Amino acid sequence: MARLAVALSLLVTTVGLNGCRRQVTVSQPPPNAPAAGLPSPQQYHQDNGVTLATPQTKFFKGSIGAQLGLQMKLVRNGEQVTGSYHYQRIGATIDLKGTVDKDNNLTLEEYDAGGKQTGVFKGTWMTDEDGLANLAGNWSTPSNEKKTAFSLHEEPIEFSAKVELVAKQIKENNKKLNYQINAEYPQASATIDNQFEKFNQEARNLVNRRLVEFKKNVAQIAKEAVSDPSAEPATDENSGPGNTLEIGYEVALAKDDLISIKFDLGSYSAGAAHPNSSSTVLNYDVKGSKVLKLSDLFNPGSKYLKAISSYCIKDLKRQSKSKSGLLEDEQIQSGAGPDPRNYQSWTITRKGLEITFDAYQVAAYAAGPQSVLVPYSALKEFIRIDGPLLQFVK
Repeated sequence: MARLAVALSLLVTTVGLNGCRRQVTVSQPPPNAPAAGLPSPQQYHQDNGVTLATPQTKFFKGSIGAQLGLQMKLVRNGEQVTGSYHYQRIGATIDLKGTVDKDNNLTLEEYDAGGKQTGVFKGTWMTDEDGLANLAGNWSTPSNEKKTAFSLHEEPIEFSAKVELVAKQIKENNKKLNYQINAEYPQASATIDNQFEKFNQEARNLVNRRLVEFKKNVAQIAKEAVSDPSAEPATDENSGPGNTLEIGYEVALAKDDLISIKFDLGSYSAGAAHPNSSSTVLNYDVKGSKVLKLSDLFNPGSKYLKAISSYCIKDLKRQSKSKSGLLEDEQIQSGAGPDPRNYQSWTITRKGLEITFDAYQVAAYAAGPQSVLVPYSALKEFIRIDGPLLQFVK
């Protein structure tokens, strides 16, 4: 704790001295700092007496109607907005330009490669409590003959260079073994020094391992069915929905030095009572070129796990009051106790560590997965001064 206090004291002193010498603000907002309606005062600068907004690049994921897998990139400069979007299954980029007025009303016109307008988004640009933008409204053809609802949420991506996280997809449909796979994983666009290539490999490998495991299980199920004379042959009538695997991901944080991703996995085996769900994570130190373990974030030998566990148990008990008894104290104590096996699914956010407890871990299946955000203020005495979390400690 003393080492952390000294480090923070030196940091504050250095910033203060720099501010006195240069008489400018040293701490600049991140490239993707939140905006509600108009940019905040910190996002303006003076140029020949004229107040200008600093352009912000934001990345969104969402859908138009039933068309999932939509990714959008927008550059907002005051009320002016430009950018593009594409469907992951198609890949063709559609250009966008429009405005966001003082009341947060959004209008985006879309154009094809030939410059012909093909549609228009009309809705709202709102900011949530985490400072991330949410876009919602209706997409329509230019003539307004066809109208479909859209919904997009901003991903916390803060790369300083022209780097993007692109969702890659894997789709398989095997009729012989009666399975379907629909998986996606993030890939950082290439840079001159390939600084994100090892992260890309880790993300691909993580998903591929899950696919291999799923196919192995499906093949075993098929083998057992063949060896069982009482089993009915698999047909469209009696095979049900078959065996399925769905993998999606959420970006918890993406910066030049740190990327934190949570993967959500859903699977179903033919004949099972219900689907299964689970989560896994990829927390990657870009500068150190390594996958982070939870212990890498804290001082060696410190009681960080006990502190995390205590906070989670208290918060889960608070949550249980509004969940009709689906979270029981005994199960919470067991599933959120200070055991490293209980804390395999965690991501790094700007506000704290997001802990995910999978279905059955701290609650009944009907309650689904549970999550707790552990603020850094509750952990700061354990955080390594040379670790990736120090930048978020205030």
